[in-house]
Amino acid sequence: MLRAGRLRPRESAESRSLPRHLRKTLSVPVPLPRSASYAAPAALAAAACAAALFAVDASHGASAQIRLDAEYVATVAGIPIGHGNWVIEIAADQYTASATGSTAGLLRVFASARGAGAARGSFSGDQAIPTSYTSTIDFDRKIDDVRIVLSGGNVKEFLAEPPLIPHPERIPVTDADRRGVVDPMSSTLNRVPGTGDPVSPQACGRKVSVFDGRVRYDLTSTFKRMETVKAQRGYQGPAVVCAVYFVPISGYIPSRAVIKYLVDLREAEVWFAPIAGTRVLVPFRFSLPTPIGMGVLQATQFVTASAATAHPTVSAKTQ
Repeated sequence: MLRAGRLRPRESAESRSLPRHLRKTLSVPVPLPRSASYAAPAALAAAACAAALFAVDASHGASAQIRLDAEYVATVAGIPIGHGNWVIEIAADQYTASATGSTAGLLRVFASARGAGAARGSFSGDQAIPTSYTSTIDFDRKIDDVRIVLSGGNVKEFLAEPPLIPHPERIPVTDADRRGVVDPMSSTLNRVPGTGDPVSPQACGRKVSVFDGRVRYDLTSTFKRMETVKAQRGYQGPAVVCAVYFVPISGYIPSRAVIKYLVDLREAEVWFAPIAGTRVLVPFRFSLPTPIGMGVLQATQFVTASAATAHPTVSAKTQ
């Protein structure tokens, strides 16, 4: 049963929930190991694992107009550690999404993780207005489960299991903190206002208020540069690169090393590419430095199609 107006997270889940978004997110939708040196790689693994947390329910295929099928690979210092897939469907102002992922390569020797997530909602102007969010991550047979129900940007009910262990230094999440927020998945859907090319500096300069079931934080971004990307299958063309910054609000312990690291981080980047036929951009690539090398989550497939016909959309930017 979902609990309304009551936060139910656990100690180690704090570390999971924060990077969980940075990894994807984005991402969205990440269990962090207790060792500091292992934390960032595992976050990306679970990110690829839960890359999840960007997406939707395929049962609405009949009404959906545009569908993105994307696949991602996560690496640290060039070594593969995870992979995932992500499906987003957009019909008029409605969106749904779903994702799955798992650890891969050398990381499976040390830890096994897999995850799935989904989100549903609508767009109002350039804002995503989610109505539901779910995330389940199995990390070495330890289940992390989050469910959130929202209305008009406000959290109505939520469940986070296992709960966080009480700590005197933890900044409590208030009812006000759960108003005017989005879930981690929906925060990665970047709808650019206007009528010009959405792949532009305007896609950056955002501030997104996120509640992940345990921690309330802001993600802010600024424009860095334009790049050209090419997936092994699907999109090739321009991407807008934004610097992304993490600002914790509540639900966290200020003295935690992972919090200090994320707050001080200035080299994290997200590369946004378009879902053809819409003004929505989503992450094509996400990168951040880790103690053992650069962590990267990057699309290998990024194919947009008409859900009604299941044929790829014809575009100069897809192949």
